Amino acid sequence: MKLATWNVNSLAVRLPQLLDWLAANPVDVIALQETKLPDEKFPQAEIEAAGYQVQWFGQKTYNGVALLSKRPASDVVRNIPGFDDAQKRVIAGTLALADGTTLRVIGAYFPNGQAPGSEKFDYKMQWLRALREWLRDELAAHPRLVLMGDYNIAPDDRDVHDPVAWAGQILCTDEERAHFQALGGLGLHDAFRLFEQPPKCWSWWDYRMLAFRKNQGLRIDHILVSDALKADVSACVIDKLPRKNERPSDHAPVIATLALD
Repeated sequence: MKLATWNVNSLAVRLPQLLDWLAANPVDVIALQETKLPDEKFPQAEIEAAGYQVQWFGQKTYNGVALLSKRPASDVVRNIPGFDDAQKRVIAGTLALADGTTLRVIGAYFPNGQAPGSEKFDYKMQWLRALREWLRDELAAHPRLVLMGDYNIAPDDRDVHDPVAWAGQILCTDEERAHFQALGGLGLHDAFRLFEQPPKCWSWWDYRMLAFRKNQGLRIDHILVSDALKADVSACVIDKLPRKNERPSDHAPVIATLALD
């Protein structure tokens, strides 16, 4: 089973690229972030024609998430239960597997936070605390769980092209990294770091300053798997190819392969 996450940065713009990518990479599940579409404008028909069932949760201009899967998703949850939030950032669903077990998949678009000390940073901290409390309950109910999406956190200096320049900056603060580590404390594992990886592997490059051409990026898109799934992960890669498209998203897909059916 292959699971992917991709911040498409406007599905209205990037839908043809998504469909082309899915045709070339027929993953079983993909979580999308920054769809930036109100629910009534979501391209359900086009995605279903590509062979995927889909759940979505969006708003105009900002945010928005979707969960595409070859199998139907049940027990769908939108946003963090108990956390009052007008921003559309989370979608979760349960997939039935061939062996009679289930897989809980959560797709999330973590807040950016703007700058340390700002109101948006405070919101990010509150959101991360609420997410962790909810995940504790989710893991108790669903031992086989995957949390994937745009985390807007580079968890370690090796995930940043210039750690000195980014030290203390948004996406790289001690507070954000502590929240990422706290997810590990729940029993979640960074699938990408379960394997030896080449240096300078990023999932996001700024549109400005020729960042992609210079490979000056950050790894902020992640797939975390629960204890019960860790041994099933056989690979995790970042597909940089879509970043070379005309009018690309500034993010690249991340794909994990699990020994599940």
